[in-house]
Amino acid sequence: MLEPLLDEKLQETDKKPSIFSQLIFSWINPLLCMGYSKPLVLEDIPDLFSEDEASIAYQKFVNAWQELTGKNNSESMGNLVVKALTKVYLKESIYVGILALIKTIATVVSPLVLYAFVNYSNQEKENLRDGLFLVGCMIVVKVVESISQRHWFFYARRTGMRVRSALMVAVYQKQLRLSSIGRRKHSTGEVVNYIAVDAYRMGEFPWWFHSGWTLSLQLFLSIGVLFGVVGYGAFPGLVPLLICGLLNVPFAKLLQKCQSEIMVSQDERLRATSEILNNMKVIKLQSWEDKFKQLLESLRESEFNWLQRSQYIRSVGTALYWMSPTMISSVIFLGCVVLNSASLSADRIFTILATLRTMSEPVRMIPEALSVMIQVMVSLQRINTFLLDDELNEMAALKMGTSENSVAIRAGNFTWEPESSTLTLRDIYLEVKKGQKLAVCGSVGAGKSSLLHAVLKEIPKISGNVDVTGSIAYVSQIAWIQSGTVRQNILYGKPMDEERYNKAINATALDKDISSFSHGDLTEIGQRGINMSGGQKQRIQLARAVYNDADIYLLDDPFSAVDAHTAATLFNDCVMSALKKKTVILVTHQVEFLSEVDKILVMEDGEITQCGSYQELLTVGTAFEQLVNAHNDAISARCFDQTIKTFEGGSCWKREIDHEALDPIQDSSATKESKEEISTSASPAVQLTEEEEKEVGDVGWKPFLDYIFVSKGLSPLSLSTFGQAMFVAFQAGSTYWLAFGVRIPNINNFVLIGVYAGVSALSPFLRLNWDLRASKAFFYGFMNSIFKAPMLFFDSTPVGRIFTRVRLDVLLLNFRAPINIISFDIYLPITLQVSSDLSILDFDIPFATAFVIAGGMETIVMILIMATVTWPVLIVGFLVLVVSKYVQSYYLASAREIIRINGTTKAPVMNYAAETSLGVTTIRAFNMVDRFFQHFLKHVDTDAKLFFYSNAATEWLVLRIETLQNLTVFTASLLLVLLPKGYVAPGLVGLSLSYALALTGTHVFMTRWYCNLANYMISVERIKQFMQIEPEPPAIVDGNRPASSWPYKGRIELQHLKIRYRPNAPLVLKGITCTFKEGTRVGVVGRTGSGKTTLISALFRLVEPESGRILIDGLDICSIGLTDLRTKLSIIPQEPTLFKGSVRTNLDPLGLYSDQEIWEALEKCQLRATISNLPNQLDSSVSDEGQNWSAGQRQLFCLGRVLLKRNRILVLDEATASIDCTTDAILQKIIREEFSQCTVITVAHRVPTVIDSGMVMVLSFGSLTEYDEPAKLMQTNSAFAKLVAEYWSSCRSNSSQKLSHC
Repeated sequence: MLEPLLDEKLQETDKKPSIFSQLIFSWINPLLCMGYSKPLVLEDIPDLFSEDEASIAYQKFVNAWQELTGKNNSESMGNLVVKALTKVYLKESIYVGILALIKTIATVVSPLVLYAFVNYSNQEKENLRDGLFLVGCMIVVKVVESISQRHWFFYARRTGMRVRSALMVAVYQKQLRLSSIGRRKHSTGEVVNYIAVDAYRMGEFPWWFHSGWTLSLQLFLSIGVLFGVVGYGAFPGLVPLLICGLLNVPFAKLLQKCQSEIMVSQDERLRATSEILNNMKVIKLQSWEDKFKQLLESLRESEFNWLQRSQYIRSVGTALYWMSPTMISSVIFLGCVVLNSASLSADRIFTILATLRTMSEPVRMIPEALSVMIQVMVSLQRINTFLLDDELNEMAALKMGTSENSVAIRAGNFTWEPESSTLTLRDIYLEVKKGQKLAVCGSVGAGKSSLLHAVLKEIPKISGNVDVTGSIAYVSQIAWIQSGTVRQNILYGKPMDEERYNKAINATALDKDISSFSHGDLTEIGQRGINMSGGQKQRIQLARAVYNDADIYLLDDPFSAVDAHTAATLFNDCVMSALKKKTVILVTHQVEFLSEVDKILVMEDGEITQCGSYQELLTVGTAFEQLVNAHNDAISARCFDQTIKTFEGGSCWKREIDHEALDPIQDSSATKESKEEISTSASPAVQLTEEEEKEVGDVGWKPFLDYIFVSKGLSPLSLSTFGQAMFVAFQAGSTYWLAFGVRIPNINNFVLIGVYAGVSALSPFLRLNWDLRASKAFFYGFMNSIFKAPMLFFDSTPVGRIFTRVRLDVLLLNFRAPINIISFDIYLPITLQVSSDLSILDFDIPFATAFVIAGGMETIVMILIMATVTWPVLIVGFLVLVVSKYVQSYYLASAREIIRINGTTKAPVMNYAAETSLGVTTIRAFNMVDRFFQHFLKHVDTDAKLFFYSNAATEWLVLRIETLQNLTVFTASLLLVLLPKGYVAPGLVGLSLSYALALTGTHVFMTRWYCNLANYMISVERIKQFMQIEPEPPAIVDGNRPASSWPYKGRIELQHLKIRYRPNAPLVLKGITCTFKEGTRVGVVGRTGSGKTTLISALFRLVEPESGRILIDGLDICSIGLTDLRTKLSIIPQEPTLFKGSVRTNLDPLGLYSDQEIWEALEKCQLRATISNLPNQLDSSVSDEGQNWSAGQRQLFCLGRVLLKRNRILVLDEATASIDCTTDAILQKIIREEFSQCTVITVAHRVPTVIDSGMVMVLSFGSLTEYDEPAKLMQTNSAFAKLVAEYWSSCRSNSSQKLSHC
């Protein structure tokens, strides 16, 4: 990704290939030549032609859309997406339709050419001119059929690609404008599905549309040929034809039901998978891996059940399909005999068989096409509903003017749920003058964040006026960080201005962090900022806001994720200095900063209860007074008053609160160390987020052998091969019987028909397909590997990269696997472009293997049968096969790499859409909608060009294979004309030509499926990569399990503990030695990046020690299993995590506690009143990531979990950062009471929280600088004392003002 998160515009491909080059697809030769000479990389793939770019497709679509929506204002306007697409792509569709029509006519004419050939061989007088004319007709028909079909397929998919791109971009653009009401209806996962499933499905839609009507036409024309050849004797054959056609209807309905159930199961599994992957750290900390793995396995099992039903139905349908030609032809033969409409001569017999072959495609595929069209219409309706949903009024987003007020809200009433009578914000009157600093405070759930959303116009307004004058910069409470570098996240699309950039870095205290990163500000940030600490993420987005140089700054509790020293720095250097002339609305729980702002709002239950300066509000009292009291009570805890007096009485007070002196680390050696430090260190040459691994070149048979042996599929493969061989043998035997039977004098017609019917009818039952055992084996192996992977794997691997390997695109299950082995590629869309690796294992590889085996056998048998009639065909056929193998290898060298590259370009499209959905409020606030839109266009074009060139390369290959194989057909037909009259019996002429007409299709079928199988094996490679992840230590060590009562006391000893995240990376913890005595409250402090979180990770063994030990009650934690360790530790993490479900399942995922115990825990964590007022109480819903609960409430849920577990050791990782001082004080009291006998380790940014501890640990750049009782540390010139001094200096004036007020 290039800075600033936006690449240069793709160069237009203005040079158009010549007509002849387009006709034979030779314009793609340079790419194939390059791919044959070296492995292709993404940069080698040419850009799309300008008319194929997503921007052009979207613009055409949106013009038509706007025209239609302008004309239609009623709800009965129909599906506007269909109308808009019709308006834009009608001409292209007509052109493709003409090509499809030509191909259909050529297909129907082929049996008539065969009929003419057999008639010619029956003539007593030899006429070479007529024979050569028939040969010429055969060549013309085959060439026209080949070229028209190749261009039909290519241009249909090219149109589909344009439709797909247009709809993907339209959905993305809509989500950028979607209102909060619309966003509640369409979750992030659903929006991604609209792009990944519904819009992607459109890539094959034009192909299926034209297949539907051309197959219907082909069916009727073929019936006409039958009547022309045998007269009314064809009437009886219409009965089984109609029966077979009608039987497809219930099969299609059953399949559709299966697919509907598969889709429901799939959606639930994918939602759960996404949630689990995004929150794997919490799952590992809580040791919930088995629970969530069982959840995914049970969901996949449900999916498997429907997949197996679907496969069984397909198998029955396949048997019926292969029996139908035998039944229909036998009935027609009987009709000719009984009705005496025509004699059973060789010309009629083989013309009937050839015609039925052309009819078999429509009979099987028309219901399938209808089913696909139904799915397409469902998708189009879903997209139409989404595009018509409520969106923001962009015209009101930004107003420039000379008003003295930056923000003005008058009589504002707002609610997140307009259908509800409950208001989120009531009677809001607010005026913020230019340059004014306004603080908003209040308890958890008071409506502080909602007030900022009212200014942003994100929350629906019921009444009143909102006026905003000037540009806005917004810092959200939950940090939203893009995948990219630190610099890209700060610049946010703006050009680099060194002075302004450095100012933003320094103002947000990022300078030391950046200098400690191994790649500086070019360090890549993982997905959702996974490799950054909470404080670093918050300061990066704060730096983004400062660099943006906006007029109005909306800061939603930006100090909660940083330590007190950093918070003071941010407030003084950023809010009060860097933003001195800016309008700032600051939501905060830090009462110590309130005296510095111009105005304070106090909110309670969605109303502004107080408004004024700090002094005015103290005079008024009530709600604000309670907040200040809670703050003062906190900072007066235990020995704090005494230690402060010590400071105030000392001569060193002013020196100690000096800014330079406040930095705990001053010496040069520490500064030097800081440049080597990074919270998740990487070696200088390696970024944390690595490039996706992929194989290069031909890896031979290894993936296929892996596939066979992992799934234990040797027996099914052998049975399938035997079944295919017997099928081919019986099919060949039945047609041979007809060829020789018509020559037997006085043979009874009923015997002729009976033997043929009996032999043919056996063949379908010998065709065997594999089951789903391979997919099941790979899925369970994959899931085991993922859940056992160490945390570093998730830190360095984007979730989308894992997700594409498990996402099952059932949109193609209906039309992925062909049934008709003769109609070679009517069923062969390029499914690799939209299939996931798991879906390919489900269906594609088993079918592809069976088809390659069957196609290879049929090709060889066909050439041998033709050679028995005219032996020189064997020579030509052999040479054609050899040349075809070379052409196939030439193609595969490029195609294989294109598919591999495409495996790495699909995920960024989906990731970017999901990332945008999560940060859409920030994007709109910064007025960056257009930039994100343009960047998404590039992602879509990058993915589309691989689809485009893959299709073109495939048609290049097939056209050349068809041309080569047509030489065999030409040779066979020419020899039949040139041989002396009577040398070959008419029956054998019909036999030879019937196979000749099918040979091209069968060989192409086999070649194409062989190439597809080679490409499908890339999915085996990709999944196998993730099945070979180095696992973390075992969950349980059988020979060394601790007693159930362990830990008995809770004593923790750190002995020379050294931690590094990767081999050869710098140490993050550098030989820490200390002891946490049992029952002690230990506070851990230090600047962001000092190693606090790493220490917690080491305690839970998320990262293994480089050297040293951690002992708990004398037991080395590295000697026991991870489950035995983690279940005995409790943690409230820095970022509160909830899972979709209910209140009960979030508090007690394992179902270990009674409702009474849960209610008691809720009461202690201050949530009982809130939840008891909900209609469903403990069964009340929790949405994705707990978005329907505030950040503070989510943190209280996490507290509830540990209150239920009641372990001997509790870790609080900045657990109260998102709650106000009052609630924090209550919770600290609860923790003291409930965990009085426990060892409590507190990582906190608020000094009162740490000062209350029995011992304090001070970390700096991975080293232990101080460890003692806080009272003792306060009496010396310690780093901790300076930290307290900094905190006290910021709230000292507040306290004195409060005391004077009292």
